Amino acid sequence: MAVLGIPILENKYPVTMDMWPLQAKEFNRIYKFYEHLREGRFTTTRCRTCGHVAYPPRVICPECYSEDLEWIDLPKRGKVLNFTEEVRGVPLGFESPLIHAWIDLGEGSPIKRVLSRIINCPVGKLQEGSEVQLVVFEVPSHPIEVKKDTKWVERVFFAFEPVEK
Repeated sequence: MAVLGIPILENKYPVTMDMWPLQAKEFNRIYKFYEHLREGRFTTTRCRTCGHVAYPPRVICPECYSEDLEWIDLPKRGKVLNFTEEVRGVPLGFESPLIHAWIDLGEGSPIKRVLSRIINCPVGKLQEGSEVQLVVFEVPSHPIEVKKDTKWVERVFFAFEPVEK
């Protein structure tokens, strides 16, 4: 994958500019989070020892240090508590507007709030109290070396988008 206009990166994958996590099970112990995203599920981990729910998902409980964790589902809808819209000066790799929001996942959720990107939303449309829903999207695949063999790993990530009324 060549990056035109940057001679040092010609015919090289720009790993140092990659902003998406490695999702292969050979390199990531929470790879199931990404498998669940591919299935349309928004998940995190809960400790079977002490019951603590951690987000983002963990491999060790931050409360009791147990490795006995289970995957639980989170709500795929929520309401915007507050947000920011960045129109100018958006970082490399993102398109304007870059919107981030604190999202309340509701009363029954084990995680009360998440900070997430909002996509598919023009400037000025999002309001405090707007209902949003999970959306999963593909991100560029990534080369990894496994036992002297290079393979490309398909990847996904998530954001939220306004619910059309």
